[in-house]
Amino acid sequence: MLSHTETAKDRGCDESLSRTAWEARRRAHSDRLKFWAEDRLRRGSRGAKHPVYDFLFEYYSFRAGHLLRWSPGFNVRLDDATPDDLDYRTEFDPCEGGQILLASAFPKHRLEYVDWALNYLETVQDREPSFACFGLHEWAMVYREDEVRHRKVPLRLTRADTDSVVEGGVRCSHYDAFRFFTPAAIPLNRWPLERSLAAVHDQPGCVHVTMDLYKFAYKIAPFGRSEVLGDAFELAVAAREMDMRASPYDLSAFGLAPIRIETREGREEYAAEQRNLCDRARPIRAELMADYRKLSIASMGRG
Repeated sequence: MLSHTETAKDRGCDESLSRTAWEARRRAHSDRLKFWAEDRLRRGSRGAKHPVYDFLFEYYSFRAGHLLRWSPGFNVRLDDATPDDLDYRTEFDPCEGGQILLASAFPKHRLEYVDWALNYLETVQDREPSFACFGLHEWAMVYREDEVRHRKVPLRLTRADTDSVVEGGVRCSHYDAFRFFTPAAIPLNRWPLERSLAAVHDQPGCVHVTMDLYKFAYKIAPFGRSEVLGDAFELAVAAREMDMRASPYDLSAFGLAPIRIETREGREEYAAEQRNLCDRARPIRAELMADYRKLSIASMGRG
């Protein structure tokens, strides 16, 4: 319980939101993302699979129901709020006039990750983007293999033609795509990638690096702003769609037209879409860096 003399400022409050303001933000966040959460839950209830969108809830570990939870970030007082009003009931504490999520509640053992992630995001943001990979990582994942990840989705080309595209050379710079290459495709990549060298090779033009901004957003939930998480998720949807449209799979049954990167026109289309995603990612990465930097300073009592 708070003493009568303890104020919101004493409890680390940097700003406050009126009930009208935070309720509107919470409602807008839910309205924005509920289609994706509900669509995922409907598929799960039927045991149905989607070769494009399931990735956003399986490769990334944030559950559909958690996607709808809203937080203003830490050290923001929600005026007139009670625990029953909150999506993150156990993380918030009472303060004079409402509820607050304190920076001091962030787990100390995760501060090393926060500093690593901030350095990674800053490094990637400052790096020159490259748009020359043409999404061939998905092709390298099926190269000379009869068993493919999406077994119920046909390939667009013959097996021989699919393999021929990969044999033209692969320029994948992202380890978390590279690690799914078939054994035969690994030596065809320009670089021998390793997990420990991610910060050396990752660059802002990479579709997977763009998609991973969503991971960096939910890794600090609820201490980051949910609006930034929503931006990152919507960007991840767009990146995933482009990623799979450029893949060797025929996704016409799912309403997705191919980007035919096996042709010159398709490669030009892919590079243009890649540039657009890179441009969209830059301000979102900057907002994530701001949240990470603020959390690092506040949690460690630095600055």
